[in-house]
Amino acid sequence: MHAHIRKLIDHLKWADAATLRSLRDAPNPGGRALQLYAHIVAAEAVWLARIAERSPDVAVWPALSLEEAASLAERNAREIEQLAASLGPDDLGREIAYRNSAGKAFRSTLDDILLHVFLHGTYHRGQIAMLIRDGKSEPAPTDYIAFVRGIPAARTLPPPLADQVR
Repeated sequence: MHAHIRKLIDHLKWADAATLRSLRDAPNPGGRALQLYAHIVAAEAVWLARIAERSPDVAVWPALSLEEAASLAERNAREIEQLAASLGPDDLGREIAYRNSAGKAFRSTLDDILLHVFLHGTYHRGQIAMLIRDGKSEPAPTDYIAFVRGIPAARTLPPPLADQVR
């Protein structure tokens, strides 16, 4: 397996766990933040099912409790580790046939699917962080550089909207 895929798998697991801690620690993260977290882990599960050529057992936008989402994240972490352990030198170029959530058929390489999963989670974790911050709590840093350095990136907050030029 390529080293970049190994790092991105490790980051995904770390960032999912950090986001879960943020949701647990925030006094009022809001329903939208939980909905987004459930979507992140559900989408991971759906893609892992597609890679394994089986039907997904969870919807892309499921209604999950925080603990149900946490359990799914743990299952995903185990499954992606099993996938990583099984990859041979040419497997990332293998095409996967699947149907999207609208039922349309596609074929994508395993490499592209995995990169999508990593980027998709990053996008929505940023939305969750914003919602947690809007709720007056501090989200866990999930930036890739914080992961590889082992310490959070420097934190600079944007100025209040009233102070920005319109």
